[in-house]
Amino acid sequence: MEKTLCDVLIIGGGPAGGVCAVTAKMNYPQKKIVVVREMEVQMVPCAIPYIFGPTLGSSEKDIASCAKAEEMGIETMISKVESVDVERKTAYTDTHEIHFDKLVFATGSVPFVHATLESSLKLKGVFTVPKNKQLIDEAKAYIDKVDNVIVVGTGFIGIEMAMELKESGKRVTVIGGSKHVLKGTFDPEIAMQAEEILLSHGITFIGEDRVTAVLDDNGDNMVNAVQLKSGKEVAAQAVILATGYKPNTELAERAGLALGYYGGIRVDEYMRTVNTDIFAVGDCSARRGFITRTPSKVMLASTSAAEGRVAGSSLFRLKYIKGFSGTIAIFSTMVGQTAFSSAGITEEVADANDAEIVVGTFSGMNRHPATIPGAQKQFVKLVAMRHGGQIIGGQVVGGNETGEMINLIGLMIETNMTVYQVMSMQVATQPMLTAAPTNYPIVMAATMAAHKIENQ
Repeated sequence: MEKTLCDVLIIGGGPAGGVCAVTAKMNYPQKKIVVVREMEVQMVPCAIPYIFGPTLGSSEKDIASCAKAEEMGIETMISKVESVDVERKTAYTDTHEIHFDKLVFATGSVPFVHATLESSLKLKGVFTVPKNKQLIDEAKAYIDKVDNVIVVGTGFIGIEMAMELKESGKRVTVIGGSKHVLKGTFDPEIAMQAEEILLSHGITFIGEDRVTAVLDDNGDNMVNAVQLKSGKEVAAQAVILATGYKPNTELAERAGLALGYYGGIRVDEYMRTVNTDIFAVGDCSARRGFITRTPSKVMLASTSAAEGRVAGSSLFRLKYIKGFSGTIAIFSTMVGQTAFSSAGITEEVADANDAEIVVGTFSGMNRHPATIPGAQKQFVKLVAMRHGGQIIGGQVVGGNETGEMINLIGLMIETNMTVYQVMSMQVATQPMLTAAPTNYPIVMAATMAAHKIENQ
């Protein structure tokens, strides 16, 4: 077995591992950094749904670049770490014995399938949405040949998959266990707008019922229907289980690392485990909500990248004070030609946590005047604390600029900005690019929230 010595070993080459490696090399250029990842080709995880329709059409168009790491002299080994000896600071692959000073687990996540449906994965035509090019190619090759597809799951991946499959000419049914799509990320009145777009595209949506079994009525080991809790059967030639992800922590658990509430590796604010020479970043690490401070299941590449930067700069000494404490759960998606974005907590979640809040909303146009070609309706909703006015959540619906507007709201949440500060915020506006300065939607929503604080 070949021996390799390094200062930093990073297990996993996804967004968290890649960013951690680059950040570490920038902060500690003399250190030898080795990244071990299982797959030769890394895909962009969030773009996987677009492989299944006309937007990308092929996994070859969803390849993440590793050029930056190569330029910086970061070594990459394509292999699988089979075990880690924490005491000896040694990791083992089938061909290498890697000795390290610092270790970072960046092993990501794997598809979650409810125990009642796990056996269905043996059937032909039943797929999850893994971050694995070979498996995605196999799923696409199969699904390309059928006409009737069921998507189980109403989160971002499920909805994006459904839209792409419909655009490619499939008959698509989306089944979830909740009344509305995108539950927990958007309040009902906004989720309903996304639903209306799905329905207008000819997608069938079954809410408030859930899949209890995937059926092989013909006994040919091939899916032909799903059974719902209500007893109803829905025919299908393929079933995609887009039911979320879980931390990939089997290796860490075997190494003796402590796991958190949802199975992620327990870490401190600087992504260190109890053993301060061992870190965990990305989906494999335990997270908590920024607002509620409770354990969080949110998995986002943006959060993973932020954690990678924190760990990468803190491997050998704490160089910077960490700028965030918990995930703010910041999302964006496109449903048809409309963008939906969310950050922080919704009004519904705030109420469930007994938070005393006010809500400010504003509807307008994303260009000024509204007769500008390509102008779209724009809606902003802000959730703020009644006492103090701190912004704790926001949702935006509109055109492509929605993705950047929610990033601005996310920064407001992270920095504890109040609606009063936003009311006096100076913004750059331009007729072809933004809403009017007199009615800038984020400012107006903050103004509405402040009015409620002062008058209720």
